[in-house]
Amino acid sequence: MLPSSTVENYLKAIYLGVGALSPGHRLLPMGQLAAALGVAPGTATTMVKTLAESGLVEYEPYTGVTLTPAGEKLAALVLRRHRLIELFLVQVMGLRWAEVHDEAEQLEHVVSDRLIERIDEMLGHPEVDPHGDPIPDSEGTVKQQEAQSLMTCPLNTPVTVTRVVDQDRLFLRFIENHHLKPGESIEVEERDAASDSVRVRGKDQQRITIGTRAASKLLVQTARVLVMALGLTTSALAQTAGTERSRPFEITDNSFFVEEAFNQEPGVVQNIFGVIITDDGEWEAAFTQEWPLFSQAHQFSYTLPYTSLGNASGIGDVLLNYRLQVLTETGSRPAFSPRVSVILPSGSSRDGLGNGHVGWQVNLPFSKQSGDMYFHWNAGFTHVPKADVGGVETDLFTPHVAASGIWRLKPMLHLLLEGFVEWPELEDRTTVGTISPGFRTGWNSGDAQTVIGVGLPISTGGGSTSFGVFAYFSYELPFFTRP
Repeated sequence: MLPSSTVENYLKAIYLGVGALSPGHRLLPMGQLAAALGVAPGTATTMVKTLAESGLVEYEPYTGVTLTPAGEKLAALVLRRHRLIELFLVQVMGLRWAEVHDEAEQLEHVVSDRLIERIDEMLGHPEVDPHGDPIPDSEGTVKQQEAQSLMTCPLNTPVTVTRVVDQDRLFLRFIENHHLKPGESIEVEERDAASDSVRVRGKDQQRITIGTRAASKLLVQTARVLVMALGLTTSALAQTAGTERSRPFEITDNSFFVEEAFNQEPGVVQNIFGVIITDDGEWEAAFTQEWPLFSQAHQFSYTLPYTSLGNASGIGDVLLNYRLQVLTETGSRPAFSPRVSVILPSGSSRDGLGNGHVGWQVNLPFSKQSGDMYFHWNAGFTHVPKADVGGVETDLFTPHVAASGIWRLKPMLHLLLEGFVEWPELEDRTTVGTISPGFRTGWNSGDAQTVIGVGLPISTGGGSTSFGVFAYFSYELPFFTRP
């Protein structure tokens, strides 16, 4: 099922708390999280452990918590709903900006994604809410803002207020009454360390003195001369590019031949169809459906193959698969999710469509992102103890290794290079190697994602080489809809 309002509130609080940490710190202390949510530390710890089991957070006892890529995306989408609702209530419904935060806190959990996208379109795809907070896009990506606070901006220099980082109603009314809302042009005239105060000159040369705590909550951008703009813009672009390169991939778990180490998110089912046609006219198709079992830690799937060999065609051996998410990906470690499959003898061994006996398969997939590249590597084996090979009972044991690199050319356009080697044992053990360049692309529609792709596998082994074309289609969607 989809995340509850409690789960969404926890993810959002962790997202905002981690974002406010000092550079070099990545774990939000549990005490800060409990205070932000208004719950007891023990209650927060219990909930965080549940989120960790679901693969949404990374929890280190006695240290703190941070979000996994999956949790970060969910949290960003909650913020997207919240901030678009705030802007809608101000611009369309006419509510005051100091009143909309509490309303959005309630509505963010019940509006549909379809309605949110319609609001976004109606408002002209805004980048910030009424308080200047950035609005994540439909993929959960946040555009980076370059800003300083009134405590760090230059003195006696025109600046424009861009963001107010405190949602307290009384504070927002104070800001409004003194013309310090986003969009206002002001100057900081003096900072007095002895009295912990900042003197600001604003609209109509009005002067106001505010405390340093309040000053730190007002973010501004400085009006630069051309030379400064050129230098700082270059730096900002480099920083933004770095942030863009490190953002989570918009498409994952959609490789063709090399398994990725990502289980399905809770409440989401994936349907995968692939077909390969070789240069000798033979073809093989397969349908796979992946289901999470209560959480992202456990996944069940099945694979239904269909093969055409020219003189025979029909169902192949069906696979029943279980995969365990042992490790979720962090900045320093790859994701790891070993899979065990039972091979059912549903294909005709007489026609070469199956092995004629129960077998099993083990695969150990790892996955790690590095900027705009994703790397995946596998190792495992297939074992059919009493396979029927040409009417002869044979103990088939086939080990394999595989690796792939995926380059994010654009958010929804990826180039793939996959390779794998297996050592089937027929009369003698042989080596068969395959390399496959390809691409994948896709689009999102509400909570659903469609991915299509093409690969060009080239295989060699046993003294021959074959070429093929592989077509891929995936449709991923929640099996419960948001109310």
